[in-house]
Amino acid sequence: MEYLIEFLFRWGHVLFGIAWIGLLYYFNFVQGEYFKEATADAKGDATQKLVPNALWWFRWAAFFTFLTGLYLLEVLRGDNRLNEGIILGSLMGTLMMLNVWGIIWPNQKIVIGLKEGDAAIAGPKALLASRTNTLFSFAMLYFMLANSHFIPAMDATQKILANGVWNLTAGLYAGAAVIVIIELNAVWGKLFSFIASVRGVIGSGLLLTVLLSGISYYY
Repeated sequence: MEYLIEFLFRWGHVLFGIAWIGLLYYFNFVQGEYFKEATADAKGDATQKLVPNALWWFRWAAFFTFLTGLYLLEVLRGDNRLNEGIILGSLMGTLMMLNVWGIIWPNQKIVIGLKEGDAAIAGPKALLASRTNTLFSFAMLYFMLANSHFIPAMDATQKILANGVWNLTAGLYAGAAVIVIIELNAVWGKLFSFIASVRGVIGSGLLLTVLLSGISYYY
């Protein structure tokens, strides 16, 4: 029964995650580019009818991905399977969920007219957080897959908790520092040119994946 419950949570985590990240890429790669070329009437109609529905699925998929992930983290902790990769991936996933509920959704409510406020200020804030989530998503997905499917990621030297003893490595600290700096920019910084465009954020996401995986593997 225990194995069935774990499997169902893992299935749910993947299912909700597909919905969440799929909508994240839709907003960043499809909808945003369409809005740049759409007529005022078409953009207004989509903003009133399409966007609220997509945001509903988006934010709740993020929340349930997070909840199921918490359960799986507890399973990994109990089985002594926590390692650098899963901790860094979980950190990014948690910050991404907080960005959805704490930055993107509150500001998007202003943009689509569900809440009073300055849309000219709210829109860029939501876009920065959304681009940051897209940036994180590449490395986050890499670490989540590596935890089960990439053997070096499960190396005993990278285990964070083994037999009740914490092993807080330099790679964990360095990787977490990079992630936190990027998140601080999402909250109080600006939209840099290298993540402003679709091509830029994809390239930056791949580079961040290489950087964090290198830090985790070699340190």
